[in-house]
Amino acid sequence: MSIQVEYFERLVAAFIRGNLPLDQRQAALFNKPLDEVSAWEIQTLIELARDQELRIHRFKRTMELPRVRKVLGILKGLQPRNLLDIGSGRGAFLWPLLDHFSSLPVTCVDVLDYRVADIQAVQRGGIGQLRALKADVTALPFPERAFDVVTMLEVLEHIPNTRRALAEVCRVASTYVILSVPSLEDDNPGHIHLFDQQRLRSLLVEQGIRRMNFDYVPNHMIVVAHIEQR
Repeated sequence: MSIQVEYFERLVAAFIRGNLPLDQRQAALFNKPLDEVSAWEIQTLIELARDQELRIHRFKRTMELPRVRKVLGILKGLQPRNLLDIGSGRGAFLWPLLDHFSSLPVTCVDVLDYRVADIQAVQRGGIGQLRALKADVTALPFPERAFDVVTMLEVLEHIPNTRRALAEVCRVASTYVILSVPSLEDDNPGHIHLFDQQRLRSLLVEQGIRRMNFDYVPNHMIVVAHIEQR
């Protein structure tokens, strides 16, 4: 029996352990520290998940999206102490993030209960530096400057009150805010804003941001905003 390399192995194992009831015949797979679970045991967990029709496709290790790859490279240079990810969704950015930064404390917020529950299952299954809660980006339940870096990828274009969202994001960030937004019109009905560099710069200047860098990957704009010490 061999491990299928198509998955983020530690993360899919944690998700399975956090969702399936303890099988006494496989107690070691559920109780031992995740770092001690072997490749053979992870494959056994994957087979258990398939038998139970647990949806694990979101943990497939596919080629990273260009915007995700770009932001991971930025984070490698920043080496944050902790990170808040806004709108983690199905994990297109979150799972590669946790794979690349296996000890980084990451807090996630999302407005959908089932998305939050999926992330909490990963925490419950052994990814102890991860936590998730349901929250709206326009009213974040955190104190000022609580997170070294805040990421918000492919979220701002969905939010009616962009100024309030950026105010909250900048309030809880102590050093950097990293945003990505579509740079071209598309047919996604959930995209209610289209930002160009001038508009996004103006919105960030309103929040007291003076230093920011813009970059582009296919169809997307990425901005790294530096939070001035307050």
